Amino acid sequence: MMRISVRDVMTTRVAAAEAGTPFKDLAALLVGRGVSALPVLDGQRRVIGVVSEADLLRKEEFRELYRGEGYRPRLRARLRRLLAGRGEDGRRKAAGATAAELMSSPPVTVAPETSTVTAAQLMDARGVRRLVVVDEEGRLLGVVGRRDLLKAYTRDDAELKRWVEDAIPERWTDRRGITVEVRDGIVTLSGRTATRTEATAAVHLAKGLGGVVDVRPALSWRREGRGSPSARSSV
Repeated sequence: MMRISVRDVMTTRVAAAEAGTPFKDLAALLVGRGVSALPVLDGQRRVIGVVSEADLLRKEEFRELYRGEGYRPRLRARLRRLLAGRGEDGRRKAAGATAAELMSSPPVTVAPETSTVTAAQLMDARGVRRLVVVDEEGRLLGVVGRRDLLKAYTRDDAELKRWVEDAIPERWTDRRGITVEVRDGIVTLSGRTATRTEATAAVHLAKGLGGVVDVRPALSWRREGRGSPSARSSV
């Protein structure tokens, strides 16, 4: 089946830090490379955490520099961190001086073969804006962010149409077959399959392809099951 994987859209030229990288160097890397977070690596380039702008902004000296002495976050922000159980973690990071002391760990990682659909679901479930891509040994391969995942939706309609047609097995179609139409990334499936199960499966296959915005089924089938009459579908 044609699908877009994390490998197809990830960024491979990634700025990273070592566990002992000091605070000021981390700030310089984030600003200089124009990124919002850095993977933190051990001596074997295994990813052990991620340090972000938010982690550095917890530093008391950093807050005072930009906000003035005696600055405290708004009550709503303090309550939100408290309810999320991050109060102690924030205090620890505010006192941190190196990447190992400031980073969030363990990192949220994915394999390069992970589909972009699964990656998006993981981002949503874990409440993160980026995923670190690692090999089987946990070594850094790249980073995939929300903007990278949007690349999957830049494929043109003709390419998506070919992918959908290639994904649906010919043996599922009746004599009239399934007609695939794609407009603005939205796939319409019409025509006929031998059974209702095959019509449902064709819709699920199309939905699972990277770059498909939506699937609109207009399928009929020859029989519900063994000996059952045909019916119209809105699968």
